[in-house]
Amino acid sequence: MSHAPTRIGGSAFNHSQSADAEAAYDRLRDQARSEQSQHQHYAAEARKAYERGDGATAHEMSTKSKQYAAKADEYNKQASDYIFRENNAVGRVDGDTIDLHGQFVEEAEEIVTQRIKYAQQTGQSHLHVIVGKGNHSANHIQKIKPAVENICKDLGLNYHTEQNEGRIYVDLTGGQARPPTNYGGAPQNYDQQQYGQPQYQTAYPLGGNPQYGGQQQQHHQQQQGPQEHFDYAGEAKKYMPLAKKIFYLLKSCFR
Repeated sequence: MSHAPTRIGGSAFNHSQSADAEAAYDRLRDQARSEQSQHQHYAAEARKAYERGDGATAHEMSTKSKQYAAKADEYNKQASDYIFRENNAVGRVDGDTIDLHGQFVEEAEEIVTQRIKYAQQTGQSHLHVIVGKGNHSANHIQKIKPAVENICKDLGLNYHTEQNEGRIYVDLTGGQARPPTNYGGAPQNYDQQQYGQPQYQTAYPLGGNPQYGGQQQQHHQQQQGPQEHFDYAGEAKKYMPLAKKIFYLLKSCFR
């Protein structure tokens, strides 16, 4: 599933980034576009072969088309993850805020859905979603904002456009969506523990820590520092035998 090239903002970053960081992000998107171009080329060749009755060539071209589409998706996933971690690192946004700059619409939808689920599971009352004003979109039409609004509607959540039209306030309690009147939108150094782990560790659903290769990955590690990941599955497996013993012991007491 290849993403349409629609993202918010003139710049993918919400901060003063290094030239290397911007180049790394742009390189991934460029690679995705290149693979997508090849995907479209071979898809067209497959159709031509099919129309002239050449089933073998049609199958070969179709297979190549799918391979290039998969590569395009992978590069886009890496770009999405990279820019998300850059823009949502601790100190760049508050713990109750998620920034979607640099995301394609489908990527933003997945990220917001995951972030809302995490916020609800950890007892958060609201979420500020930076969606952009659409100033740099085709015809200045916002693409991500209506997508986020539809997600809120589907989940039965109230939302409200903030004073900054590029932001949405989402109420997670079932009440009316009324953002604080004194909320200016800049990071306010909230205690991250109040909102759980840093956003880039909790709100990104497209998978783990992809390797970007060479200098790009090294740059990312220098910015974020070493990260420790808790092995939930391993810990659960470790204590499963004890849990089973307790269960059967309790069960025998009520016979």
